[in-house]
Amino acid sequence: MAEVLSPIVSERIWALPISGASVKFLQYLIFRSDHGGYLPIRQKDMAREYNVTPQSISNLIAPLIDLKIVLRPQNEDGSKGNSYSLHPLAAKYASHQDMETAFRKALATIKAGDLPNLRLPSYAAVPPTESDGRPNLQVA
Repeated sequence: MAEVLSPIVSERIWALPISGASVKFLQYLIFRSDHGGYLPIRQKDMAREYNVTPQSISNLIAPLIDLKIVLRPQNEDGSKGNSYSLHPLAAKYASHQDMETAFRKALATIKAGDLPNLRLPSYAAVPPTESDGRPNLQVA
C-alpha cells in the first residue's frame, strides 16, 4: 500500500508564507521522516545530506518551526531539544486509516493544550462563482 501524505499542508503548500527554499526543504523533511512525523536525523546530518551548512539548515527550518509544521520539543530544563518532528497534521502515514487515527489523537491533544496547532494561512476571500457554481477564475 502506498504512503499517505496529510492534505492539510500538502494541498496548501503554495499558500505558505515561506520561501521556495523552505518549501523544498519541507519536502526533504517529509521524505526523511518516519510515518507519523518523527525525524530520525540530526541537524548536522541534514546539512551533510542536503549539502549545505548547519546554519543554512537553521535558516530553512526556522520558518517551518514558526508555523508549527516542524516541532522541536523542549528538554526537561526548558532548553530547546536537539530532535525534530513534523506536526502530526503535516506528516506522512503508512495508510489512510493510520492518518485518520493520528489526526483524531492530534486534535484531542491540541484541544487539551498539549500540542500546538498549525499556524497556516487561511483564505482571505472565497473566489467569486459563476451562475453554475464554478469559481470565476481568469488569467489577467
